[in-house]
Amino acid sequence: MTIDKNQAATLLRLLKKYQPETTEAKKTRLMETAQEKKDGKETKTKKPTVIKYGLNHVTTLIEQKAAKLVVIAHDVEPIETVCWLPALCRKKDVPYCIIKGKGRLGMLVHKKMASCVALTVVRQEDKSELDKLAENFKAQFNDNTEVRRRWGGGIMGTKSQHVTQRREKAVQIEQAKKLGLSIAELHLKGALAEGSSRRRLGLRTSEVSEELRR
Repeated sequence: MTIDKNQAATLLRLLKKYQPETTEAKKTRLMETAQEKKDGKETKTKKPTVIKYGLNHVTTLIEQKAAKLVVIAHDVEPIETVCWLPALCRKKDVPYCIIKGKGRLGMLVHKKMASCVALTVVRQEDKSELDKLAENFKAQFNDNTEVRRRWGGGIMGTKSQHVTQRREKAVQIEQAKKLGLSIAELHLKGALAEGSSRRRLGLRTSEVSEELRR
């Protein structure tokens, strides 16, 4: 489940306002600041308001409840790297959404791709828009129980399936012991049942063959 086209357009338009500066822009800014200091001028440096990216950084911001909105890409590989982020956002009560395209998030931060980004602070003129998006996404993702019910599609992984099979086999053996049957008898019983079913199948096949000959 991802946000629709209109929601994505509104969200990306907001995020583009807070793109981090490029390497060249940062270099130019630092050079200008250094020149001003050299000339004896007072320089006031203010921390830029930009979107945050990087899985570890975003995770820390969620844990500290500093993130106001988290955006997760739907096509991250392997998916295990971000599949736990929605649960963490729900636990910390941080609004999140899932958007199509890790490349789109990557373009925002001047990278090839990005698994997730987060907004921590916005300017006053964008505060109402952020609050509206956060409210909508919270209802659509955080508080939506249907999303959690369908999580994973109800299909266990190979490792989990093997564990379940071993557990079921152990339960069958335990039940057989309680009934006084040995493991050998249990296997023999299964083999006899399989043999009888094969014989029945053979009889049906011969009956069909005779019918066709007639």
